[in-house]
Amino acid sequence: KDFYGAISDYTKAIKIDGENSLAYFNRGYSKHMIKDYEGAINDFNKVLTIDKNNKTAYNNLAWTKRKINDNYGAIFDATKAIEIDPKYSNPYLNRGVAKENLGDMKGACDDWRKASSLGNQSTAQWVKDKC
Repeated sequence: KDFYGAISDYTKAIKIDGENSLAYFNRGYSKHMIKDYEGAINDFNKVLTIDKNNKTAYNNLAWTKRKINDNYGAIFDATKAIEIDPKYSNPYLNRGVAKENLGDMKGACDDWRKASSLGNQSTAQWVKDKC
């Protein structure tokens, strides 16, 4: 959980190999964890310039954009992750939360049910509690 140390290490790796999508991804995750959401978004977007079909980067963009109340952006990015891999449960969770934030409980519940059907345990409880 030394996210600041990790950011420093990933920054060094990026200086050595600027096309290292894993270093950008992990640095973005570390930035998210210290609440540097804009920095995380920049890093996840950089991953997508290197690997345009990185479903996890799209999902993490959605997760991060929710934190800054960019719910429409979160829905867009979660949908991109789902288009790449319709069986990936996490973007349904993130898209559902963004829809809930926008007052679309039917859409949120539909997404959470889908995430739950794909094995995401936390969304199963949300469906019971909120839907």
